[in-house]
Amino acid sequence: MLNKAWFRTGIAILLTFLIIKVFMEINEIFYPVVIIVKSILLPLLLGGFLFYICLPFQKMLEKRKIPRWGSISIILLALTLIVILFISIIVPVLTDQINNLIKNIPYIQREIQQVVDYALQQRDRLPENISQKINDSIESISGIVTNMLTNLFSYISSIVSTMFLLILVPFFLIYMLKDHERFIPFIAKPFKGRSKWFVVNLSKDINQTLQSYIQGQVTVSVILGVLLYLGYTFVDLDYALLLALLALITNMIPFLGPWLAFIPAATIALIQDPMMLVWVSIITLICQQLEGNVITPNIMGKSLNIHPLTIITVILAAGNLGGFVAILIAVPTYAVLKTIVRNVYTHRQSISSSASRTVEDDPILDNDLK
Repeated sequence: MLNKAWFRTGIAILLTFLIIKVFMEINEIFYPVVIIVKSILLPLLLGGFLFYICLPFQKMLEKRKIPRWGSISIILLALTLIVILFISIIVPVLTDQINNLIKNIPYIQREIQQVVDYALQQRDRLPENISQKINDSIESISGIVTNMLTNLFSYISSIVSTMFLLILVPFFLIYMLKDHERFIPFIAKPFKGRSKWFVVNLSKDINQTLQSYIQGQVTVSVILGVLLYLGYTFVDLDYALLLALLALITNMIPFLGPWLAFIPAATIALIQDPMMLVWVSIITLICQQLEGNVITPNIMGKSLNIHPLTIITVILAAGNLGGFVAILIAVPTYAVLKTIVRNVYTHRQSISSSASRTVEDDPILDNDLK
């Protein structure tokens, strides 16, 4: 029984949970390590995100015989120009819209309160269980608003500390662009034989999964954000740029992101003019049809091959565990875990069904590591 794969897998899982429990019990010892990891995690994730976006441009530049440092310099210069244009052109408009929104918050609250009061007046006509659910929802929303106001200063301090951490992002990006081909050979170097073959294939599959998801999802989100901005501007919706940028960010979340972006747009439209809600709904429907039937299939295809129900379940679970940041990274994390499980299963099947063949004599692996 000790040689059975399921037995050894079970023992490995139990040992993993035991190590986690011991780590949590003596976390004071590892507290400095935890602080260091937290300090570099966000810049590392953002640097990796920018790396996958910039990688196609780097390959294009190097195909034109531009050296590595030249391509990195051009990419950094282009990113700097984009930031400057964003700050000089978009930020002033965005700031005006945010200021107008803040000034109109009392009016928006009164309008929402009128809708809530009307719903409360009508609840006596509803069945008792539905009336109770309405009360619970109102109390829940009130609690959320109270917590947001209470934690406002902590949110501001967190944003300030995050801005300092973002200084590390360019350094991570530069080194990723410079040495990304060396990463897989570096992590595979300690392994021998079939283990090296497995590590190389696994690393390549994870890299391809992250690259396909990030590049595809960013492209889809940018296109959808531009389309929504053009539509909102055409119908003269208030805060069009702010709502379009919000849609661009939330559309990084597959399936649920577009609906998260529609809720504030619909609320603003309803307060501005009930007919505006109809136009916003039509614009959103058209954009979602284009995104679902034209944009996403042609850009992303079926690169992740994850069922929509699975994605929704993963996103909801991540939201309960870690908030909005966890929602953003939930799908790519699940895709990476799925890639690992698939590679482990393939590796086990290969060991049990094929004769031993050393990786050192395999010319395919030698070419992969060059």
